[in-house]
Amino acid sequence: MIGEMDAPGSIVRYFRGKNILITGSNGFLGKVLVEKILRAQPGVKKIFLLVRATDDGSAKRRIQTEVIGKEIFQVLKEKHGNNFEQFIGNKLYPLAGDIMYENFGLHNVQLKELTDDIDIIVNGAATTKYYERYDVAFDTNVLGAKYVCAFAKKCAKLKMLLHVSTAYVAVEQEGLIPEKPFLMGETQREGTHLDIESELNLIKDTLIELNTNSSSENTERGAMKELGLKRARQFGWPNTYVFTKAMGEMVLGHLRGDLPVVIVRPSIITSLLKEPLPGWMEGIRTIDPVIIGYAKQALKFFLVDPNTIMDVIPGDMVVNAMMVAMAAHSEEQAQTIYHVTSSLRNPASYTILQETAHRYFIDNPPRGKNGKPIQLNKMYFFSTVAWLRVYMVIKYKLPLEILRLVNIVLCGVFSRLYDEHSRKYILAVKLIELYAPYTLFKGCFDNMNLERLRMAMEQNNDGEHYFDFDPKTIDWDDYFYRVHIPGVLKYLA
Repeated sequence: MIGEMDAPGSIVRYFRGKNILITGSNGFLGKVLVEKILRAQPGVKKIFLLVRATDDGSAKRRIQTEVIGKEIFQVLKEKHGNNFEQFIGNKLYPLAGDIMYENFGLHNVQLKELTDDIDIIVNGAATTKYYERYDVAFDTNVLGAKYVCAFAKKCAKLKMLLHVSTAYVAVEQEGLIPEKPFLMGETQREGTHLDIESELNLIKDTLIELNTNSSSENTERGAMKELGLKRARQFGWPNTYVFTKAMGEMVLGHLRGDLPVVIVRPSIITSLLKEPLPGWMEGIRTIDPVIIGYAKQALKFFLVDPNTIMDVIPGDMVVNAMMVAMAAHSEEQAQTIYHVTSSLRNPASYTILQETAHRYFIDNPPRGKNGKPIQLNKMYFFSTVAWLRVYMVIKYKLPLEILRLVNIVLCGVFSRLYDEHSRKYILAVKLIELYAPYTLFKGCFDNMNLERLRMAMEQNNDGEHYFDFDPKTIDWDDYFYRVHIPGVLKYLA
């Protein structure tokens, strides 16, 4: 068994003896957070991990498979050796529950233990699909925030509630975007007002209507997805994900009372920069389809203005910022918002990614199934949606229309082929619409709150290197070439 790490300062000491409840621990950021807490402060008392499962036994198996069993825990396993399983058993406590329900659906005994003992709550659970069913996204991202807040208020010794959101809750804005909260009912379109209760009722009424009409599962799914997009765009958000995350922030701010709350808004989270495993990642992010598509020569074009700033931040920096913020704002009875972003202090354009990726694949040619190097062809970049739509019409829509006419003449011989290609075309257009707000984003995230936090840590010599979250220290060219691109190819491709 190892002792306390040699990282200096009060940040490490803060987590000693603490009981922490984490939702979303089986997600990418959740795993990184759990591992860092255990590695930085093995003296943490208990970490309760809330996961969707039928019972605590199933929850334990999920955590074993989806969290502890991942490669990111290899460093921790090596440090503890034969004592690793015992160490984990003493520290991690999986719970079968769901933030979509009041009290997370926990039974009374569990509830009393948690509300008596919990010091810190980290709400990282979310559905992050841009084109998600409205009811599903609302339940997790909006009602989830409500129930987490209500639960936090019952915790007798709670010192901190940290909520993970996204910087892109303000994705439709341009210029410098401040670290400020959303007020209840605030929208991003002038002349509109958002009533969250009305949105919930709309979801319920729509589901009743669909069930009354005996709609199929596919019809219901499609209708709820379209409803989410329609409502998001009506109020100025580009997709259901960021719309419901913004509503979740509103609910949390409105209901928190004097609860100490920190809202962390990362931008596009990428692979780990330094520790414990550089390049490790899970889940394809906005920029990764370009890398994978180029490596496999499967993606012929992409919607992006090469001169646009891509705001990316490595996952370990996000977790470092979260842990420092927890220690800094413990028991403050205030709400603080942090943009964990890079566009202000160390902006990187898509051109850097494009040039670095080209150099990487020239030096490390991708190979096909036959083992021979794949010939690299140039990928087309479209800097406006209009030009990409023109390309799509000429390249795909016109041939599709010809196929439709031939199918009519031949009495439906090619109906299946036409339907298949038509679905693919519609999906491609939908993806263009969903990605455009990110790849053509013209805003810049102000992160002065985060910079003040970093400076305070630095002045106190408070483990600034061990909890580094300063994007200015990143050499983007080196990071993409040595760390991120190899990580994408190893873990995602």
